[in-house]
Amino acid sequence: MMKTLHKAFVIGAAVIGFGAAALPAMAEEAPQQHQYAATKFDPVKMQERMDAHAKRLHDTLKITPAQEGAWQAYLSALKSNMPQRGQFDRASFKDMPAPERMEKRVEMAKAHLARMESNLAATKTFYATLTPEQQKLFDEKAGHFGHHRHGRMMRHQG
Repeated sequence: MMKTLHKAFVIGAAVIGFGAAALPAMAEEAPQQHQYAATKFDPVKMQERMDAHAKRLHDTLKITPAQEGAWQAYLSALKSNMPQRGQFDRASFKDMPAPERMEKRVEMAKAHLARMESNLAATKTFYATLTPEQQKLFDEKAGHFGHHRHGRMMRHQG
């Protein structure tokens, strides 16, 4: 049961978060990885990366003025579902008895699942506003858009 829950949590983590899904060419990847590593926990830099990725996706999809409201609602839903930093106190977690730690993990997994379900609903609503061509691009380019991988930058070439 715990292994299944852990696996579901790891898979969910790969699906939910909000991060950079497309990186520039391989030649530029190493300096950007260094830059990312130096700033990955900086909320301002993280927001800048997310905004830049959202802009690239917006431009790739060629969002029309008629679709702009749905796009903004989609982004807003994803941003509101981001896990908040500071909700997890490692020190107190370490001092909890094992059953309480497990309860906390289950509680965190349930919150994570709720965020994933909310992001799925937002994605379905937005996806329905796209043309078939845009849907194809979204399928190709946005595979990880709106998904977070516990601080690891995804190496998805877009």
